[in-house]
Amino acid sequence: METPTDKPKRPQQVYTLVVEVGRKAGDGLPDKATGAGLVIYASGVDEAEAVRETVAILKEADLAPLEVTGHGSLEDREKAGEDIDPEERALMDRALAENSVVVAEMTPFFD
Repeated sequence: METPTDKPKRPQQVYTLVVEVGRKAGDGLPDKATGAGLVIYASGVDEAEAVRETVAILKEADLAPLEVTGHGSLEDREKAGEDIDPEERALMDRALAENSVVVAEMTPFFD
């Protein structure tokens, strides 16, 4: 009988996520901002895990995630013909190496 420890571990991949956050006390966004958009590289065995980890970390950082849009793994993006510049690839490599969530860009929204 196979036990959970006998199952091969699925490899981690890096996923590109775009997260919209709203306002929350102590979020660190500019005073007149209504929220922000974040480009994030997150590691996970699948995109769902990457999303869950990202949302949990953003909440710990006093941000209020409203919507997460997945743009696929590095492999998915390459297969789609996307050109991934060296700086972006380095951030993805860091997320994978550290099994972490890397915020690559944060753009505040203003009305």
